[in-house]
Amino acid sequence: MIKFKNYYEILGVTPDSSNAEIKSAYRRLARKYHPDVNPATADLFKDITEAYTTLINPEKRRQYNILNGFFENRKTNTSSQKAEQEYKEKTTSEPNKDKNIKSQFEKKQKHSEKIFADTINDIFKEFTKKEQKKPEPQNGADITADVTVNIAEALKGTERTVNVLHTKLCPKCQGRKFINGSKCSTCDGKGEVSEHRKITVKIPAKIKNGSKLRIKGEGNPGKYGGKNGDLYLNVKIQGNSKIKYDGLNVYYEVPITPFEAVLGGEILINTLEGNIKLKIPARTNSGQKFRLSGQGVKQKNKSGDIIVAVHIEIPQSLSDDEIKLYEKLQKASSHNIRENLLND
Repeated sequence: MIKFKNYYEILGVTPDSSNAEIKSAYRRLARKYHPDVNPATADLFKDITEAYTTLINPEKRRQYNILNGFFENRKTNTSSQKAEQEYKEKTTSEPNKDKNIKSQFEKKQKHSEKIFADTINDIFKEFTKKEQKKPEPQNGADITADVTVNIAEALKGTERTVNVLHTKLCPKCQGRKFINGSKCSTCDGKGEVSEHRKITVKIPAKIKNGSKLRIKGEGNPGKYGGKNGDLYLNVKIQGNSKIKYDGLNVYYEVPITPFEAVLGGEILINTLEGNIKLKIPARTNSGQKFRLSGQGVKQKNKSGDIIVAVHIEIPQSLSDDEIKLYEKLQKASSHNIRENLLND
């Protein structure tokens, strides 16, 4: 069932209102409810426009009144009544002049359409005046993304192709969100669209974990002449079986020889920032850990630690002299290091 629309109620006029009053009411409502002013009232503005185009046209108004039971006050000599009366007189008193009647009626219809078009143009002129004021330049927003490299790449430097999501003005509505009173179909009324762009960036050699790279001008585009934003890449170094990153701390698994474990000594540990010396005490056990404070990842005013876990490793290739020394050590040793295995 088609829902009845009271065009007089929508425009806030009565069946006795003149064309001038209808036009004035439409102007007032259009300024308030046009989608360019209030996007949430797009549906209401369609009803307002529909009501106006019907009531401003004498013939359409007459048909609307008859179909919906509206009766004008015959004492009120409105322009709508005049047009209706003239139309009736000509169609009844001059039945042989159909062509002239049709021509005059079409002229009146075109005149009504011109009034409607002029009204719309006046309204849009007001909006155009506002739009002609050049808006202030707006800089584009910065974009942040993560990029991961392995330890070898961090040492030597490398390149990465980053897939970045950019936001830009909708090319169809140019950020206005609405076109002809309806939501822009391209951006769905958001005024912006998103697109993925692939950017190749260089990762410098000896970069540190947690470093931030700035690629100027590769952020979101500026508006109204504003500068483009920047792209910031957070660099993360992926560890391996011997090196692990945990926040600002770095964990190393470092092998030592049997004689280093027994006699102690100073060893060198390779890090991304160069070699670090670590003193191994005599009689060090495999799995023992050592902490190097402040030698980990440095970030602003904070520094992490390096935690070194040593384990005794036998070289894969031993000379005859080394084997003879181990045999001599075996004969000289009287310790049973497994005697308390069940008591621990």
